[in-house]
Amino acid sequence: MSIYEHYRKEEYAFVDQVLDWKEMVANEYRFKVTDFLDPRQQHILSTLIGKSDEVRVSFWGGHSAPERMRAILYPDYYTPEESDYSVSTYEITYPSKFVTIEHPHILGSLMSIGIKREKFGDIISTEERYQVVLADEVADYVLVNLESIGKAKVRLEKVNRESLIEGVKETDEQFVTVSSMRVDTVVSEAFRLPRAKVKVAITGEKIKVNWKIVDNPSYTIHKGDVLSVRGFGRCEILELEGETKKGKHRIILGFPK
Repeated sequence: MSIYEHYRKEEYAFVDQVLDWKEMVANEYRFKVTDFLDPRQQHILSTLIGKSDEVRVSFWGGHSAPERMRAILYPDYYTPEESDYSVSTYEITYPSKFVTIEHPHILGSLMSIGIKREKFGDIISTEERYQVVLADEVADYVLVNLESIGKAKVRLEKVNRESLIEGVKETDEQFVTVSSMRVDTVVSEAFRLPRAKVKVAITGEKIKVNWKIVDNPSYTIHKGDVLSVRGFGRCEILELEGETKKGKHRIILGFPK
């Protein structure tokens, strides 16, 4: 049985990369630090490494409940330290009494100065406070070049563990029935969008499954998949509850609070 049978075609390149990392660590007896990985990539990496006697893997995302994390693949005799991940968290300071900023503004501003998405982790917040997790190799560049977010002038200040915003994952569950597990059908029902609008969103590359753009309306959705629609949010397929007598699929969705 081919190892690729367990993964989707668009994931093959990442599978190959993980296998190359595993071989490198085993042969060269040194650890490998990855970029920030989304949860699906973390799952693939953990699965491919498995319970190998030679190579092991661990993750860290800079705060207590991370979504995106860096991984370290390391020889079995090595014990990774937090500093090995080369991750730091920064508080975004701005005149909050006069202007507001939001998560999408921060994301857009970081990418507009040339920072690739895999070089920073979660953007965490509480009320008017925001913090961003950065890979150390890009931190100095961000500190110099990130001067504004939206209409707000900003600066970044490195924070220690005691000053980290506590990340908490909370979801609202919603039960729906769909005629099929096609991405266009599930998105239409989950976000209460007309099918025509969903079609436009797909052709406009505004819909992602597991953090990857989907351009095929018939793409099949599975349990555990995370769907996101630009401008409308995201949800996760928490459970598949079987079919109704009329052949419709009963699913439970989880929406981040």
